[in-house]
Order: sequence, then structure tokens, then C-alpha cells
Amino acid sequence: MSGLQPFHLAFPVHDLAAARAFYGGLLGCPEGRSSDEWVDFDFFGHQIVAHLVPDAKARAASNPVDGHDVPVPHFGLVMAMNEWETLAARLQAADVAFVIPPTVRFRGEPGEQATMFFRDPSGNALEIKAMADPGNLFAR
Repeated sequence: MSGLQPFHLAFPVHDLAAARAFYGGLLGCPEGRSSDEWVDFDFFGHQIVAHLVPDAKARAASNPVDGHDVPVPHFGLVMAMNEWETLAARLQAADVAFVIPPTVRFRGEPGEQATMFFRDPSGNALEIKAMADPGNLFAR
């Protein structure tokens, strides 16, 4: 592989069928290997693995960011703006309950970005964002 290397994330879910419906069905992530205890997904080129933990409970912490209570912990992805807009529309059409609905934050600043936060069926928080200027992902 050349360029940016994929990351790997393993996280708990309380129901593998619900995880398959959410990550595979709603988000469109192809399924990889699996067992009765876990399933991995191609999360837009990255490997995420949902591990069955029947009593898994999401944490309820948050931090204020640009006027919103951002759930912590969370994981996600930075997409191209047109891909972000397409996914936002698909999630809205599916009546996803957003923690923070699709919005633009840090407007007019180097870090200006479109972002949305939502939870999977096990309560794991995800953020999907797109930068107004992708070159400013790490700008101060």
C-alpha cells in the first residue's frame, strides 16, 4: 500500500445483526471476515471490527465544541464534501436520530467543516465530516 494507511478500530456492540444492518446496510460498508463473536467491515477503506459484548453500554460524556455537545469517545471519517452530502441525505432519509445534525462549524475559520454525529444501535458515537478546504484538516 502507498499513501495513507488504513486504520483499525475494534469496538463493542450488543447485537451483531444490528451492527450488520447499520454498518453494512445503512452506511454501505462491505463485510469482511466474521465469526459468532465479531464481524469486520470495510469502513471507507479502513478496517473496523464490531465485537459482540452483550452488556455493552455507551459512555455518555461530551465536550463543548463550537456550541455543540460533542459525544466522547467517538470515531469517524473525513470524506470529500460531495460524498458527505450524499451520506447526510441518505441518513436523513432513513430518519437517523442525529446527536448533532448535519451542520457547518468553525465557519470562516481554517478548520471550517461540515459535520454530523450519530450513534450506532449499540450507542457508539460516530462523526462524519468534510473539510471546506481539505488541506486545512490539521490547520491551527
